[in-house]
Amino acid sequence: MNTDFVEAVAGFATGVVVLTVRDGRDDLGTTVTSFMSVSLDPPMVVASVATSSYLSEVLNRRPRWAATILSSPQRALAGRFAAEGRPGARILLAAEPHHRGPHSDALILETGISAVECETRQTMEAGDHTLFVAEVLTTDYITSERTPLVRVNRRYLPV
Repeated sequence: MNTDFVEAVAGFATGVVVLTVRDGRDDLGTTVTSFMSVSLDPPMVVASVATSSYLSEVLNRRPRWAATILSSPQRALAGRFAAEGRPGARILLAAEPHHRGPHSDALILETGISAVECETRQTMEAGDHTLFVAEVLTTDYITSERTPLVRVNRRYLPV
């Protein structure tokens, strides 16, 4: 791993997203900081997930998933979804208000900045990650009353 590159990009501030997908009876999720909009017509986003992860394998089988853009009080939740060996998303969200998206059947956290349900249209290998380019099927909710959770220099910042 190129430590100079890691240090260089660590200074780039990003929003924080929890990506969730339902795989049969199980629910998986992870914290993602490489997430962005890429098209307005049709509305599309891209999420970057480690190719070697089980979540990447599931996303290749299950094209519909959800993304919740986290608010600043949710830094502990972001940490739980980023932890190695974490339990399933249902357990991680047990004490949090959430529901299943009608289009993706994925768990959607209700206290973020916004949430979208997506369907993967294209995947691309990019080094050790896979980019999932997805059409936004629906916007579940949007709120401007909360501040976003931001990550920079390997820390979550209060905004």
